Amino acid sequence: MEDNNILGVVLAGGKSRRFGEDKNNIKLGNKTLLEHVLSKINNKFNETLIVSSHPLKIQTTKRITIIEDCFENFGPLAGVLSSMKWIKENKKTFKWIATFPSDTPFFETSFIEEYKKKITTNESLLYFVKSNNKRHNIFGLWSINLLETLENDLVKNNYRKVEEWANKIGVKTIDVEVKKIDPFFNINTKEDFEIAKKILNEN
Repeated sequence: MEDNNILGVVLAGGKSRRFGEDKNNIKLGNKTLLEHVLSKINNKFNETLIVSSHPLKIQTTKRITIIEDCFENFGPLAGVLSSMKWIKENKKTFKWIATFPSDTPFFETSFIEEYKKKITTNESLLYFVKSNNKRHNIFGLWSINLLETLENDLVKNNYRKVEEWANKIGVKTIDVEVKKIDPFFNINTKEDFEIAKKILNEN
């Protein structure tokens, strides 16, 4: 198994309505939320794709590319589809994508090693991370063989929620142990951001 079978993907296209401004560019400590995520995964994949239709304060490199959603206002599933289509259109060799939300700065990366094991087992075309009996539907490993089904369900069958679509397709989970803090704490509101600042200062 070669590590370059997986493309790292950061889904950064949310509207941030509850937060009141684009979360991706908000600084937590000395990094923006997006930079926190990129710093964790950048060395785990040969290439990383950021999907967002908003201006981002981030430098692109040979290893980091920014693309827009192929469908506007279709939610995270459109970001997943955009990533798969980018692989096809650019004749990349990736067979899987690993998705990460841009507003969850505290996750540990150990489960990425589990991803690398799972792509050799043929158990499923889709995996989500799970902790404390909660499934995290944006932390996912997706086979690009799902591309046609996903596009059809988005366009013709009006699927928008990741959870509903994944349940329809069939998904397996990878359990992650939670120790001190919830590593999958995500920032939706200004109140969440204040909590995140406290978490950062305590660790």
